[in-house]
Amino acid sequence: MTGEESLRPQSLLLTFLGDQVLGRDVCVYSGSVIDVFARAGVGEQATRSTLTRMVNRGLLRRQREGRRMYFGLTEHSTAVLRDGEHRIWQTGAVNRQWDGTWTLLGFSLPESWQRQRHDLRAKLTWSGFGPLFSGLWIAPGEVDVSELVSELGLAAHVKVFRAHADAGMDIGAMIEETWELSELAARYEEFVRRWEAWESRLPDADDALALRLRLHSEWLQVIRRDPRLPVKHLPDDWPAERAEKTFRAVHDRFTPLAREAAERLLDLVPARPDQA
Repeated sequence: MTGEESLRPQSLLLTFLGDQVLGRDVCVYSGSVIDVFARAGVGEQATRSTLTRMVNRGLLRRQREGRRMYFGLTEHSTAVLRDGEHRIWQTGAVNRQWDGTWTLLGFSLPESWQRQRHDLRAKLTWSGFGPLFSGLWIAPGEVDVSELVSELGLAAHVKVFRAHADAGMDIGAMIEETWELSELAARYEEFVRRWEAWESRLPDADDALALRLRLHSEWLQVIRRDPRLPVKHLPDDWPAERAEKTFRAVHDRFTPLAREAAERLLDLVPARPDQA
């Protein structure tokens, strides 16, 4: 689901930082964040607690200037945001470049390891895998799972292979059996329903920044859940391309006003390297 209610303040804040701070070597005043987030429907207390949590998790750093507190990126958050930027603008929502390679991951865990099994399945799903059989999962392309597996301490219980399907294999049918295509399609369709009207409308000047923030956050939420299955093996009416066109058109429409709003609403200062 991609509606407003499912967007967490941390997701919005990361999107905001990726848009306004990433690559600029600046920090943003907490009051500016509170102001923009209020326009996006997030209360002051929720914004303040999100800033604090993200500092504690190593995703933000504080920088005091007089009586004001500013926030900047860390190496960790910069890496997360670069990945999101690449996912939106380079990788995209439609996989036309698939070379026929699959990544197969097999695992065998003791019956008592229910938590480890749950954690592994959750991380595999997030990485684009689907369950071919109960202990054998598959993802399109070459997926590096070494970090994922070592993080969970399961290297001794997991085997990974690269593979190609046999010539007689019905890949389309396998995809439909392995992934919840209707659920994924519904997310793209919901995104289009929520945003297509803005392809021909302009927001109020001061709301443009908050609206573009929501647009980016919702789009990233949708595509991060997409395993990027090869489009030639998906249904003919697959909605990802239409949704991506909506995203790009609305983004382009919002951007001039959002930039003007950022100039008016945001207090930014240069990041000082001595600040932890």
